[in-house]
Order: sequence, then structure tokens, then C-alpha cells
Amino acid sequence: MSESYRSPLSRSPGPNDNAPSSSPSRTAKRKRSTKDDQEAMSIKPAKRKKAKKAKPDEDENLDLKQGLNLAIGKLDSRIQADYVAQRTKRFSSDLSLVELEDRHIPETAFRDTSEWERLRILQNMPDFLDHYSSRTEGGRSLSTASKKTGSPHTLVITSAGLRAADITRTLRTFQTKEAVVAKLFAKHIKLKDAIEYVKKTRMSIGVGTPSRIIDLLDAGALMSSKLERVVIDSSHIDQKKRGIFDMRETQQPLMLLLNRPELKTRYGGSSGTIQVLMY
Repeated sequence: MSESYRSPLSRSPGPNDNAPSSSPSRTAKRKRSTKDDQEAMSIKPAKRKKAKKAKPDEDENLDLKQGLNLAIGKLDSRIQADYVAQRTKRFSSDLSLVELEDRHIPETAFRDTSEWERLRILQNMPDFLDHYSSRTEGGRSLSTASKKTGSPHTLVITSAGLRAADITRTLRTFQTKEAVVAKLFAKHIKLKDAIEYVKKTRMSIGVGTPSRIIDLLDAGALMSSKLERVVIDSSHIDQKKRGIFDMRETQQPLMLLLNRPELKTRYGGSSGTIQVLMY
């Protein structure tokens, strides 16, 4: 063999001959690592969900079988005043702070009845009235009435005509020939007929809706001069879980009634006081 011939295996080393060779397995690992990094960068961290604040169970104080809001009976005078103010603000959001303050019913207007432990169902209302009327200094007996017609000592305010009829029947335990427990509202009784009835009736207790009682007062048929207490049928709820303070159509007239000057000026006074009782 000639000396000028060189085998390819015996050629001089090139510049890259000393570089470490990349094995197929190492290259595959590098590709996988790069792909994993890219995928990790493309995945956005999951947003942490805000923990929902636990809301109090709005139904925990509602006895649907009895049709009662049990929370009402637990309120003392101060909380009753706050509760009524909150409801006024809810349904009168267009009023200014000054106007809301003008419609505020003071704490001194409310009689604290939170000590009453019995259920505030219809059947217990006579005992409730008897209990708190007997503790009113100088108050008139529930079974007596002023000689002046249309001048009850007690008004019971409720949300609907049917409920007014039920309350009237229940409270007739206090009725006598000279002291009528009067139903002041019914769908079949027109306002004109109601005015005539009230003007000629000696009544001890009047039962009706806020709107009808306002109409009778405006007509001069119903008088508030002998009034000692306003009882609000506030624990009662309907099938939709609504009480008299939960509906605009009853809450707003009720507040107009409670804010009438002839009533409001006598809240918490030393004499001739009118008390508001939430049943």
C-alpha cells in the first residue's frame, strides 16, 4: 500500500472532535424538559375563590306552621325602635337623613314586652292585652268604652282584612253592650258605610288595617283623644313569610299612622300617654 494513502480512520482530529457528543436519550430528556417548562408557564395559576360570608339563616326565627316571626317577641324597646327605623329606611330610600329622622318613632313610644314568653299566636292575644293593659297606670279596663262614640282606648293594626276579622272575633271576649270590639275594615264594607258605623258606635277596641284607620281618622269618625295603646300585629306572617313591616303597601301606611301628630306628641309623655305594643 502506498504511503500517500491515508485511511479515513487515521485523519487528524477536527476542532469539534473533542466536544462531548449528545446522546439520543439526553436530547430527548432536554426536549421533554423544555416542553414541560413551556407548559408550566402557559398554565395560569387558579384564582383563589373568595370565601362566602356565612349569612344568618333568615328562616331560623320563622315558624311557618304557626305563621309567626318569633324574633319580634324578643325585641326590647330600643331594638324595636331600631327595627322600625330600618324598615322605614328600606322602603323610603328616596328620603333624606333629615326626613328619615322626622319619621323616627322614639324608643319611649314602645312598650317593652320581651318578657312575654308565650307564643304570639291569635289565641293568646286576649291574655297579652289583658296582661299589659292591667299594668298601665290609670288605664281603662279593656271591657269599658268612652261615652263618646268612635273613641277606642285600643287600636289593633294588622296587615289585611281577613286577619282583622280573625282578630276581632278573638278579642270579642272583652265586648259588652256598652263597649264594642269593632272591625274597622272588610273588603265588602265601603268607606262611607264604615264612617257611619264608627260615628254611632261606642267602642273599646278597634281593629283594622293602617290605611283604613287613617281614612277614618281623616274623616273625623274615629277619634284618638281616648287612645291609650296601639297594638301592632307584627309577629304574624303570611304564606310568603311577610309581616306587616315587610311589605311596602302596609309598612308605609303604618308609619304614616304612627307619625300622625295627634299620636306622636303623646308618645312617652307623663300624662295621656300612648304606648305602642308589638305583638
